[in-house]
Amino acid sequence: MLYKTIYDSPIGKLPIFSEDDFLVALLWENENPKRIILPNNFIEKENQVLFETKQQLDEYFQGKRKIFSIPLKPKGTEFQKKVWDELLKIEFGKTKSYIQLAENLNNSKAVRAVGAANGKNPISILIPCHRVIGKNGNLTGFAGGISVKDFLLKLESNHYYLNFK
Repeated sequence: MLYKTIYDSPIGKLPIFSEDDFLVALLWENENPKRIILPNNFIEKENQVLFETKQQLDEYFQGKRKIFSIPLKPKGTEFQKKVWDELLKIEFGKTKSYIQLAENLNNSKAVRAVGAANGKNPISILIPCHRVIGKNGNLTGFAGGISVKDFLLKLESNHYYLNFK
């Protein structure tokens, strides 16, 4: 069964979904409905996974949490899952470029495919797609918006937090 709740964060109201004992999606307030397709048959009720996710997100936005311990189950292709596994290896406060991710997957020519998989990440923030930047250091496309990406990166580098809105 799919469960849904809304997390009222410093960067907006974020819909979060769980299935069984796993988090399956953390989306953006103004999410493009075509980016991540979820079943329409969900229950708007907070279960234990959603409760714990909200608690850990609170700690993250307060600067008290660097690593999440929520069980994740993102749905995607095998390649997408490999990219998302690489995203999970990017340490808090650090960034990597798309080319670095492609090289970590032993395919430096897969930069565009890595970018596409990054853009389809269904569990934003916990699978830290915001930590991926252009090879020149520029902030590049982000489903939550460049200003949100900038906020999250600055939060993680301890420049500021909780003043986004």
